[in-house]
Amino acid sequence: MRLRMNQKSIDRKANALKYVSLVTLTLQNAILGLSMRYSRTRKGDMYLASTAVLMAEIVKLVTCLGIVYVDSGGIIKLFEALRDYIIKQPIDTLKVGVPSLLYVIQNNLLYLSASHLDAATYQVTYQLKIFTTAIFSVLILKKQLIVTQWLSLVSLIGGIVLVQLAQGHTQTKVLNGMEQNPVIGFLAALGACCLSGFAGVYFEKILKGSNISVWMRNIQLSLLSIPIGLITCFAKDGSNILNQGFFFGYDSFVIYLVILQATGGLLVALVVKYADNILKGFATSLAIIISCVASMYLFDFHLTVTFSIGAILVIFAIFLYGYQPKKKYSTQGPITAEKV
Repeated sequence: MRLRMNQKSIDRKANALKYVSLVTLTLQNAILGLSMRYSRTRKGDMYLASTAVLMAEIVKLVTCLGIVYVDSGGIIKLFEALRDYIIKQPIDTLKVGVPSLLYVIQNNLLYLSASHLDAATYQVTYQLKIFTTAIFSVLILKKQLIVTQWLSLVSLIGGIVLVQLAQGHTQTKVLNGMEQNPVIGFLAALGACCLSGFAGVYFEKILKGSNISVWMRNIQLSLLSIPIGLITCFAKDGSNILNQGFFFGYDSFVIYLVILQATGGLLVALVVKYADNILKGFATSLAIIISCVASMYLFDFHLTVTFSIGAILVIFAIFLYGYQPKKKYSTQGPITAEKV
């Protein structure tokens, strides 16, 4: 009886963690896109996106160092871990240089995309990362996709095409004194998706090829991303930084955005192990719906039939990609889903 009660308690906790994961993933996906869009369209001095990307890497580094410090059990153990996994393994650390560079460029492109696309269109378009990640997984990791996953990718592309068509042939418009062009926004999002797909698959490959923890890998990423981000800041906005200052345009909202961007991915890494593909699909889909509804009230976004159909196709693709058919059994043994 006691064992049965303990098992029920464990099951309740597991279910609670799943729904906490759902809420966390949904809010993280929706709020980040809405916050980035708001920060790029509100009135007042405009902060430099390149500096925000760099500051997010610094916050991420400090956060991961704190986690490793707690896990290792003290400052001496932390320095020993840094020595063993970073200083004594320079070649392994340098392998992380590729995704470090790509993530810095990707994050700068995401700010550019958020500057030119409304939050709903940005949220839907950025789901192209599912397509690019799948393609790079096939090419690099030699993964095999089942038929439903290929169908989901077709649905994804069709949905995003409709979403972009819903924007019409809108030319550059001015919002709060800033010129906005949907074409530039889409190309920036497309570039970010390609970089995200390749960097994510590359990072997965080197993670599987070593016994280094995710947190230590993220420390390696940030240690290499920070100098790359600093170079990017002065290459892109050097004159503005020298004339106006590194933190020009910063206020409490920008600080919040930097922390949200830095800790968002780490937070997802903590909770995603409790969420299956169905819950992750729910989270992403709910984030798209929240972004659409919020955009209508916050950014005067107009929901059209074409956009709605496109968004539905994207949501359908998200669920279909995460769907895993049950294995069928015959007298000869299990029959797995068809691979293509």
